[in-house]
Amino acid sequence: MQFDPFAGTGDSLVAPAKHVFTITPDALEDLPMATKALYIGSGGDLVMRAVDSEEDVTFANVAAGTILPIRVRAIRTSSTAANFVGLA
Repeated sequence: MQFDPFAGTGDSLVAPAKHVFTITPDALEDLPMATKALYIGSGGDLVMRAVDSEEDVTFANVAAGTILPIRVRAIRTSSTAANFVGLA
């Protein structure tokens, strides 16, 4: 087992992610877990909903390799960006 000197520390929004997961956009459904940040693998428009928002918004022309510090609850299929990874 790998030694983790930070295993006993608490998590926060500014702490590095402890969990990462691939995100498949969906037209209606929310993600199984909210993110603390979002990685964009392939650039384009990102259509998403934040955890405390009631409507979708579009981030136009997000560059590939961008990490957005946004707590995301949903990414929509109308996004032209792709290869999303959630950081939690």
